Amino acid sequence: MVVVSKILARQVRAIRQRYFRMTLGAAFAAGVLLSTAAQAAMNFCAAPALQNGEREDANSSVHAMIVEAQTHMNDVPHPLPRLHTEGTLPHEGIHDESVVAERELDLMRDTALAWRATADPRFLKMVDRFLLAWVKTYTPSFNPIDESHFDSLILAYDLTASALSASTRNATINFLQTLGNGYITRIDNAKRPLDSTFSNNWQSHRVKLIAMSAFALDDRKMIEAARRLFASQLQNNIGGDGQVLDYDERDAIHYVVYDLEPLTMAALAARRHRIDWLTQRAPNGATLQAALNWLVPYATGKQSHDEFVHSKVPFDGARRDAGVPGFGGPWDPKNAATLFYLASRLDKRYLPVAQHLAAKPPAWLGVCLPTPE
Repeated sequence: MVVVSKILARQVRAIRQRYFRMTLGAAFAAGVLLSTAAQAAMNFCAAPALQNGEREDANSSVHAMIVEAQTHMNDVPHPLPRLHTEGTLPHEGIHDESVVAERELDLMRDTALAWRATADPRFLKMVDRFLLAWVKTYTPSFNPIDESHFDSLILAYDLTASALSASTRNATINFLQTLGNGYITRIDNAKRPLDSTFSNNWQSHRVKLIAMSAFALDDRKMIEAARRLFASQLQNNIGGDGQVLDYDERDAIHYVVYDLEPLTMAALAARRHRIDWLTQRAPNGATLQAALNWLVPYATGKQSHDEFVHSKVPFDGARRDAGVPGFGGPWDPKNAATLFYLASRLDKRYLPVAQHLAAKPPAWLGVCLPTPE
């Protein structure tokens, strides 16, 4: 392992040195590329990690992403016209192939981050190729559970938008407009008062996809809708004490986390536009901050919870009986690590909680939004 690590370290140092020689050289093409990359620095992600301390560690997130992107450089995209995992067990329907296909969405995001860190045009071409294949093939179903992973596609676009080919950029813009506005229309046409899946975690995932699409496109009308719907979800989903509706329905911390992750992602997208959704208060006193604070004692182990004992949803029992991990027994606080690393980017006071749960954030987040000082 030591030998492999040293070899990898030499490889990534060589890669980095080559890229930085390009930036210091007089080559006009390289200068144009780096200028374009800078313009693509987006609404969500901060500066590329290699420009933040020049990390030498061969196991650092950015180096791992470079190596991973190189591994898949010649892969052919395999987009599906539809994803469907909601309400299905492994091996049912298209559950398994949907899970495999979702990995391409994450690969796009990670390759876009590798490009931002290196300016390697091969990474940009790879993102361009995968983006175009997916937005030309996939037809939104407007099931927010099935489509939650499209936040990775949105980030991939957001990181590369100004440098993409015109055909890919225009096709992706059309796709995100269809996605965001389609969700807005379905919410606005839903029966009032909003309830059921229009007030539980499903709605939180809708709000995430709308907000991230809106801010990535800088679509004023969609942004205003996102602001309105985020505020509405605070009122409908979170109590004044911070307890979320999903905890009542599912008797599970699992669904508290699943409800708050998309709302926190939406708040991060808004924050890049200097809009504070962490402390925004609903008429009932609810805030995203209060909901995160409600969860902290469970995350730190001061309180524990046996999952799904009194769930009102039969499918939870089916998953427990099928042996799906996490659907019975005590809740594992480590499952909240990503949430609190996301939250720490809104308020660094959540960072100790995150670090208690995991030593490092998910690789993409560590590169996208480095740990606050």
